[in-house]
Amino acid sequence: MNIMNIKNIIGLVVLLSVAGLALASSPAVRAGDDIQPPELPPLCDSLQVPPGNRLFFQAYALGVQVYKWNGSSWDFVAPVANLYADTNYRLEVGFHYAGPTWESDTGSKVRAARVPDTGCSPEPTTAIPWLLLQSVETDGPGIFRRVTYIQRVNTVGGLAPTTPGSSIGAEARIPYTAEYYFYRARRND
Repeated sequence: MNIMNIKNIIGLVVLLSVAGLALASSPAVRAGDDIQPPELPPLCDSLQVPPGNRLFFQAYALGVQVYKWNGSSWDFVAPVANLYADTNYRLEVGFHYAGPTWESDTGSKVRAARVPDTGCSPEPTTAIPWLLLQSVETDGPGIFRRVTYIQRVNTVGGLAPTTPGSSIGAEARIPYTAEYYFYRARRND
């Protein structure tokens, strides 16, 4: 290994260490015991995360729900949203896209699927449903490592259009916001 490669590796280690310290010291992105689970109305009891899991991270999504017109109705395609550490949509921490998948700016990701027979619609005429999702796979080190469950709550907007599309394949991008709560299995360490 030549001296230039060693300097590059050392520089990368220093950069990653500084970035890690900055994230760990920022109260806006700190994960842990100080986060409170969402308040669920009685009609949303199905969104309770099973015992043995602990809340460790919360993110605020700002984006769109994408729909395509099939000639007779709008089909859901995918979410496209940025994830933020606070309610004012500052300090972007990742993004959310088809899968459904959540990916951190540092590269960790979780793909999940809706838990059968769960979900609720506190605002059915104005907002997409609240959901409980279970992790299908996680990848990479970071905030989405070892995620077991995700709750999507406090949704605003995102419903499919109520008018027909102009042509088959027409796309509609409907603005939405949501809060996502991420859980991991409790560990003995």
